[in-house]
Amino acid sequence: MDRLVHILERHEIFNKFFRIDEVKLQHRRFDGSMSAPISRLVLDRGDSVAILPHDPARNLVLLCEQFRVPTYDKGPGWLLEIPAGMLDDGEEPETGARRETLEEIGYAIGALDRIGCVYLSPGGFSERIHIFHAAVSISDRASAGGGLAEEGEDIRVVTLTTGEAFAMARRGEIADAKTLIALQWLELQPGR
Repeated sequence: MDRLVHILERHEIFNKFFRIDEVKLQHRRFDGSMSAPISRLVLDRGDSVAILPHDPARNLVLLCEQFRVPTYDKGPGWLLEIPAGMLDDGEEPETGARRETLEEIGYAIGALDRIGCVYLSPGGFSERIHIFHAAVSISDRASAGGGLAEEGEDIRVVTLTTGEAFAMARRGEIADAKTLIALQWLELQPGR
């Protein structure tokens, strides 16, 4: 079946750190007919990367703890998550992954294993997040990390055994989707 879409109108209604567009469209329905015109809001802030730093020799993972204001009203405010950040314009995901890992936790990483590229909330957000695994040695830290002061980042690096991280995920103590995806991927790897 042809996945036909007609964009009837697109208007930018907000643009500060991210952009919100109102889009009026029609799309081909599964029965072959065209839908009535519908209107949707699309939040676009670009694509991002996330990295699961893992020391396989010591069976450890490195997570970031930081304050996340959107989670404050309905949750803890401070989350445990894997290092992550927005891609710069034209930046390759692998380059962004290396930059973010060094900025946030202080590790220079080499080879990356692609876990996947996912939409976290496709009902309204266009952002894709490229998720990677990176083998590190806990003893090879290149800098203090902690994030960028000019971006208001205040990041604490948390080192956990993989067993602790998996158990925290099962108990609901890790509430960040990209981190859960990465930890579940790691748990499914043979010989991890």
